[in-house]
Amino acid sequence: MRAEDLITSLAQDLEPVEPLSSPRRQLLSWLGVTIPVLALITWIMGPRPDLAGKFGESGFVLSEMLGVITALISAYAAFCAGRPDQPTWKLWVPMFAMLVWLGDLGRQYAVLSLQGTGDMLRLQLDPMCMPAIAIAGLIPAGTIVILLRRSASFRREHTCLCGALAAGAAAEVTLRLFHSSGNLATLLLWQIGSVMLFILIGWFVSNKVLRNFARVSHHQQAAG
Repeated sequence: MRAEDLITSLAQDLEPVEPLSSPRRQLLSWLGVTIPVLALITWIMGPRPDLAGKFGESGFVLSEMLGVITALISAYAAFCAGRPDQPTWKLWVPMFAMLVWLGDLGRQYAVLSLQGTGDMLRLQLDPMCMPAIAIAGLIPAGTIVILLRRSASFRREHTCLCGALAAGAAAEVTLRLFHSSGNLATLLLWQIGSVMLFILIGWFVSNKVLRNFARVSHHQQAAG
């Protein structure tokens, strides 16, 4: 058999391959699910009574904006990490965004320390933070995993870490809309600590899920 005939015969048996969605399209799909779900959670829990006044505070608005930016950049980086055609530098941008976000909260804490506002610096345990962050972050994290099922075999560790960071940042931003932190120390040490814990758990779980999915897909392709 000639090489041309062999190639033609093999090509006729191939099934069409659906191209992967671009990271930008995947980000839009993630936002299409995440925004309505987080808005619904905020509505069910009830917006905090002082929310209108908080939007008049520059520190609150800035930290919320930085949290949103961190979530968007991290989600986009997660979708880029699963593709071999995306540069590595995009995977480190979320870490920079997170440092800026946490750095701003630390700056506010330092300013209040110098001003001597004792009540704002007194740490208060808030047991509601952790389950609220988990609830608010579950859907964003699960949506990222679903969107990454077909593209997360490349740089899986970075994919899961960026995805967990996106879900954790989105959950923290949403939490501050319906739950008052009491003071800045509680926000910085307790709430953000809960976010970091959620990110670690999300990274571990999503890594396991995507690894198992890749293993099942490989077995199915081998059997086929």
